[in-house]
Amino acid sequence: MDRMKAQAAKNREAAKVLRRRGKDTAAEEMETRASELESGRVTDCTDAVSDLISWAFRR
Repeated sequence: MDRMKAQAAKNREAAKVLRRRGKDTAAEEMETRASELESGRVTDCTDAVSDLISWAFRR
């Protein structure tokens, strides 16, 4: 969950930069993604995928 909150913060910072550059549509997309990450509607599968890859290489 910490990774997703950190990514949401990065997305919000990127949205600010995009707005300053006049790219409002892209900024809205970054804000939407940040909201999804913070809401819990997105599942972090990083650890599961990493474990699966490690298991496959051990075989």
